Amino acid sequence: MAKTALNILLVEDNYDHAELVMRNLSRLDDAVRIVHVSDGAQAIEYLFHEGDYSENFDEPLPNLILLDLRLPKVDGLTVLKTIKESDSLSVIPTVVFTSSEAENDIKQAYKYHANSFVVKPLDAAKFKTLMQEMENYWRQLNTNPIII
Repeated sequence: MAKTALNILLVEDNYDHAELVMRNLSRLDDAVRIVHVSDGAQAIEYLFHEGDYSENFDEPLPNLILLDLRLPKVDGLTVLKTIKESDSLSVIPTVVFTSSEAENDIKQAYKYHANSFVVKPLDAAKFKTLMQEMENYWRQLNTNPIII
């Protein structure tokens, strides 16, 4: 199966974690494009072309969202719920990508229709392996509803 472009919206307030994700995914392939926002309000504005992103109508929608839960301004569960309640955004695969292993967070994420819940590993080698596995799954194994 041929690889498709992977446009990722990374919603992560921890700049070290964001840098790890961006560095590891960008090294995998030139066809990976990552837009990083650092809070939930920015994520919503980006996806709905509002606020600072109101002029970005030519930007393609992401075909994958990596969403942290603990975010400033608007928390990740609210962002997830907003995405999945939108007719135009609900089909975008949204992966909760967090350090939380709390049972309630997992249940709430799936209640709001997260496509996956992934706990960030603390070990750098495991983190790199996870990024490779995620890239392989979302680009080669998964059939994505938004092909860019």
